[in-house]
Amino acid sequence: MPRVSDQLKMTPFYGIFQYAIRGAYEALFRGEVVGTELIPRHGPFLVAANHSSHLDPPVVGCHVPRQMRFFARKTLWDNPLLAWWLDQVGSIPVDRDSGDVGAIRRVLQALHEDRAVILFPEGTRSPDGTLQKPKAGVGLMACKTGVPVVPCRVYGAFQAFGKGSGFPRLGSPITVVFGHPITAAEYDDPAAGKARYQVASERIFARIAALPEPVLPVL
Repeated sequence: MPRVSDQLKMTPFYGIFQYAIRGAYEALFRGEVVGTELIPRHGPFLVAANHSSHLDPPVVGCHVPRQMRFFARKTLWDNPLLAWWLDQVGSIPVDRDSGDVGAIRRVLQALHEDRAVILFPEGTRSPDGTLQKPKAGVGLMACKTGVPVVPCRVYGAFQAFGKGSGFPRLGSPITVVFGHPITAAEYDDPAAGKARYQVASERIFARIAALPEPVLPVL
């Protein structure tokens, strides 16, 4: 059973936008939403999810009952209106073509402020909907902070609006599954040396991959 978001603890703009997105999801892409009761109610944490569609960030974010921060391509801030909207929902600009130290600092600051941040270990959208090899970025963020990581798997987003799609397939169900938070002791191996962050990412991503798609009852 999805948990209702605590919009009173969100900024007004974010709370209204989250409510609107959840309503759109339920009307246009309604699938199953499982495991929201596992999401921490207090303190900082990361949500790590697979990524196959532009729909993933809003679909995941609208079911997390906390105000979150999201990554977005830095070039999107070239549009003044879009830049204003991205700032209002707390997006973090990131330069994908370089090691963006500024983006990393903003994530660490958000976690220091007891915020939640959503990351996609694959780094970019899957070209065919299958799970891709994770990059070291989510492991770096997790290991540097030691915060719990909530694994999340999105099913059906590629079919609804994957790469190459001209327009979303309205009515195509998208299911979101959250898993038990992963502690630092489970994902971090300091003895791994230079491979530490990659190892952490792979451990986190293995937990994402293991989340099963709910079996819908036959009517």
